[in-house]
Amino acid sequence: MNCINYQKKLEMLIENLQKVNEVPSLLLHSCCAPCSSYVLEYLSQYFNITVFYYNPNIYPASEYEKRVNEQQHFIHELKVMRSVQFIQGNYDTQRFYDIAKGLEMAKEGEERCYKCYELRMREAAIIAKEKGFDYFTTTLSISPLKNANKLNEIGSALESEFEIRYLFSDFKKKNGYKRSIELSKEYQLYRQDYCGCIFSIQNRNE
Repeated sequence: MNCINYQKKLEMLIENLQKVNEVPSLLLHSCCAPCSSYVLEYLSQYFNITVFYYNPNIYPASEYEKRVNEQQHFIHELKVMRSVQFIQGNYDTQRFYDIAKGLEMAKEGEERCYKCYELRMREAAIIAKEKGFDYFTTTLSISPLKNANKLNEIGSALESEFEIRYLFSDFKKKNGYKRSIELSKEYQLYRQDYCGCIFSIQNRNE
């Protein structure tokens, strides 16, 4: 059983960065504005952040547009120590359906979702490497429904593959998820009632 405290791991890294007065660049993959809220508030104290919005799993296209617009609006409105930049990835939905093939009936939160995590985090690692970021990570661990151990396992593997540092984290810790709800209310963010893909809609309806 994996017992790594990823929040503690992150805190130790931040402590070391502060000792040498270093503010690294971070490419932060975001799944949506509400999930990014606490993460941006927290990490912008220590990193120069660019949000990378890459979510080809989202269905339908109108929902994708709604979420990406909300993300951009939130970044503009958020009051943080360091300004946050934004990159929008391609809405290449076929890539998602290709990795989900054969797993259409899989339970929510299991193998299909793991492949979806990897798809999005891989793209973040590629962009971070190409653009010379110091670190990359994802907001996904803010959700109590997301497997932080699996996310960090994927991040570690991508770190080795692309030789780009992954920021280990479990953002739901230290009341991170609770704070994200508070910020969502404060900024009146649109909070969707399903994860994003067509299969999660079906799961919600069931």
